[in-house]
Amino acid sequence: MPISRRAFIAGGAVVAGTGLIVGVRLYKPSVFAAEKEKAPPNPFDAFVHVKPDGKVSLIVAKSEMGQGIRTGLAMILADELEVDLNSVTVEQADTRPDIYPHLGTGGSGSTMENYMPLRRAGATVRELMITAAVAEWKVPRAECVASMGTVVHRASLRQATYGELVEAASKLPIPDQSKAPLKDDSKFELIGHPVPRVDVPSKVNGSAQFGLDVRVPEMLFAVVARCPTFGGKPAHFDATKAKSLPGVRDVFEIPALVSDKHTAGGVAVVADSTWAAMRARDALQITWDNGPAASESSEALAEALRTAASKPGKRVRNDGDVDAALSHTTKHVEAVYELPFLAHATMEPMNITVHARGNEAEVWAPSQSPDWVQRTVAEILGLQPAKVAVHTTLMGGGFGRRYMADFPAEAAQIAKVVGKPVQLVWTREDDMTHDFYRPACCHKMRGAVDPNGRPSAWFHTLASTAIRGFWEPNGDPSGQEVGGAREMPYAIPNVRLEYNPAASSVPRAWWRSVENSFNGFAVESFIDELAAAAGQDPVQFRRSLLAKPANWKPKSEDDPDPARLRGVLDLAAEKSGWSKPLPKGKGRGIASYASFGSYFAEVAEVSIIDGKSFKIDRIVAAVDCGRAINPESVRSQTEGAIIYGLSAALKNAITIKNGAVEQSNFDGYDPIRINEAPPIEVHIVESDEDPGGMGEPGLPPLAPAVANAVFAASGQRLRRLPFEFRPNA
Repeated sequence: MPISRRAFIAGGAVVAGTGLIVGVRLYKPSVFAAEKEKAPPNPFDAFVHVKPDGKVSLIVAKSEMGQGIRTGLAMILADELEVDLNSVTVEQADTRPDIYPHLGTGGSGSTMENYMPLRRAGATVRELMITAAVAEWKVPRAECVASMGTVVHRASLRQATYGELVEAASKLPIPDQSKAPLKDDSKFELIGHPVPRVDVPSKVNGSAQFGLDVRVPEMLFAVVARCPTFGGKPAHFDATKAKSLPGVRDVFEIPALVSDKHTAGGVAVVADSTWAAMRARDALQITWDNGPAASESSEALAEALRTAASKPGKRVRNDGDVDAALSHTTKHVEAVYELPFLAHATMEPMNITVHARGNEAEVWAPSQSPDWVQRTVAEILGLQPAKVAVHTTLMGGGFGRRYMADFPAEAAQIAKVVGKPVQLVWTREDDMTHDFYRPACCHKMRGAVDPNGRPSAWFHTLASTAIRGFWEPNGDPSGQEVGGAREMPYAIPNVRLEYNPAASSVPRAWWRSVENSFNGFAVESFIDELAAAAGQDPVQFRRSLLAKPANWKPKSEDDPDPARLRGVLDLAAEKSGWSKPLPKGKGRGIASYASFGSYFAEVAEVSIIDGKSFKIDRIVAAVDCGRAINPESVRSQTEGAIIYGLSAALKNAITIKNGAVEQSNFDGYDPIRINEAPPIEVHIVESDEDPGGMGEPGLPPLAPAVANAVFAASGQRLRRLPFEFRPNA
């Protein structure tokens, strides 16, 4: 192999040169890839390190941002390795792309990519320990078993701990991990059982280090004054008053950057504390050149999106003959759904600490993409990436925002001038007004129902401010816009999906569940409208369209299994008491959706209040995420996605006026509060399938379930987010 165990240890990636090191290939290439992926220089993504004291480290390049990945990965390894969970720690890998080729954390992929590779690695190490004991004791292999970090000879009850065996095991050849004998699933002691998060104690006692907690000697603090208008820049600024304030070290301009960074540029203020830097920024006198985007507004953009959704677009899916089906069917249904820009609004705003030291640099980054941070800082400082050490800290939420390179780029620009460690801090206002937002979009839906109550046509035209249109103006703008709409799972004979982009200067990127957040709303709202037109129960209507043919095969890795989708639909209906009638003024709505390898159905139960508003009484969620590694984590991730989705459905919108964001803090972009949150029930399907993702797939069904419930309770369709209930409509 291009990198050996000894070479790895000698390279310094693992401290303590003794023990057993086993490399793990975590990344699983898509079976639908057009070309076989070229093997990376190093075949490993992670390393299992068994130490002489019997403790085990899993060194993995995945970021912990509240999703509980350090607990889940440790559980998988500990169960198959046959050790106590408390003896396993998950260590953050160094930012070494030559050793860890897949450093990014996103797409809800950490568990589903790592499950089987970690089981095989655990089984490999377990077998090495047993082999070492067998060789020392000269006993038959069949008479030895491993349990709780110890190998036991059952005939004599002789025992040896992994720590005692590790030296001998480290001298054995590493067997083929794909052939390692795995535990029978029925013998799992950790996997599938609720386990408290391993990071809870440190977060309770304050010892956990987030990006904002980083402190290094001689560190300074910086903030940046950015033009409110996207694409604007300082025309002139006077820093005289700002520089006269106590603690202020320097004030200077940093230019905007494009390519893969897309920074706003502006005026940097460096001081002895964040408070001093913020006060000085307020004292700056800046005349802004607002640039060409100053005329953009949400009203004009909404009209442009509606126009785009009404025109023929790029055909992404075209089954059967939609035009003929629409012309030959008398019962037609039409609807237009609209969704705004959304901010990520992570609890910990963007921040990063950079120390430029001549021919090298050190970075402390709460980042989902430490390798992108490394490349960005290296480029700005004129260094080789290997000369930039990036330490990935814990982070207070990500949702896709911390994948970006803008805040690392700004920090590197400032550190290059300052020459000392500098922590760049974004305030809440900075974060809200200079995010990379969830695209705004408009969906025009047309459908037809035949005399037998079966849908005969589905015509979906989607228009959005495409993510790829912002990052790759010459690329295919539909690339990250049509997922979930293209894979619309219902068995309708004539289906067409078309896409049109709409121009906007507002930066866009990945927001929790990406395009599924808006396509799930359109698809699951419109299928409900077709059910109403057919005069059928929404659950039974969906069930009838999710029959799985005997010869069904997925067309791509995103193509949902109808049987699994039907399974969560049935479970959610059962647990919510779907068949039980509700009093007048109350209603239930359902939505089911598959994304990131997992299947969700959610039922919302609502009450109409005096004909003027509605209240969500409860949410019932059914989850099929394959094998649930930690059911407690599955529940918390589902609850978090639902609360995040409720905030977007009921309250949140980023609106643009004169080329700038109007909302600046939580007074204008209000999250759901504790007293507003409804009871949430989470029911998990028992499954032997490999794990799917959990961070994102709980969000898409939430908004349509609520909208469908409001229709059931009041007869009013809610087609625009955030919802606007019309009194007595």
